[in-house]
Amino acid sequence: VQLQASGGGLVQAGSSLRLSCAASGRTSSIDAMGWFRRAPGKERELVATITWDEGFTMYARPVKGRFTISRDNAKNTASLQMNSLKPEDTAVYYCAAQMNDGGGYKSWGQGTLVTVSS
Repeated sequence: VQLQASGGGLVQAGSSLRLSCAASGRTSSIDAMGWFRRAPGKERELVATITWDEGFTMYARPVKGRFTISRDNAKNTASLQMNSLKPEDTAVYYCAAQMNDGGGYKSWGQGTLVTVSS
């Protein structure tokens, strides 16, 4: 499956942004979608995940209550609504797909930069 992320940008602290991830190819085999991020000088971390069929969600503690992950199965898209952004949310955000053949998140989008100024 191929993933195309979009929606990043430069915003002030307290603002909102919405990231989108469009999937194409073997979308019928998607088991879950996730958003990850890599901040400058830090390792990549999980932000949120959503199961493709049931819509079950999971959030990392730093974003819980501020970010919302969703998916639109008909459009093969996953989104990340980010509210109350903080400077520490500055990172390159990646969407990823976990396929139903196991093995974790193997398909990755190209990343979109989110910069939050204080």
